Amino acid sequence: MTEPAPAPDAGRAGQPESEPGFALAVAAESLYLVNLLLVPGLAFIVLFVLWLRHRAAAPLLARNHLRQTVAASFWAAGLLVAANAAIIALGGYRSPDTWVVVILYFTTCHSTLVCFGALGLARALAGRTYIYPLIGPDEPEIRG
Repeated sequence: MTEPAPAPDAGRAGQPESEPGFALAVAAESLYLVNLLLVPGLAFIVLFVLWLRHRAAAPLLARNHLRQTVAASFWAAGLLVAANAAIIALGGYRSPDTWVVVILYFTTCHSTLVCFGALGLARALAGRTYIYPLIGPDEPEIRG
């Protein structure tokens, strides 16, 4: 006895791609990582424009990831400015102390932000919301 063929969309009901806002959430997390790793500034502008366009009307999943990535991008910019201020305070870019600050910044701050982005992208690809530890804005509708 043969089983009937499944309907064309029968297996898609539980798939992450079927979550409302899935594509926008993945795009937000991807742009955040591109901003940190490949094309700083330009990727942030695209991310910020997406946030401006969709911040109010996007589904919860997309709204969450857009808000997290924009907030984390501002944190990243602030930490980069702080690292540059520390370099200048310690004697400028020709000082040997520069390398201490640069190495500390990249091994602690930058790599942590990249890890948060990788976790956020994994959660977005799974169709789940995510709040970045330490730097993510609290979202009551997600917490409970």
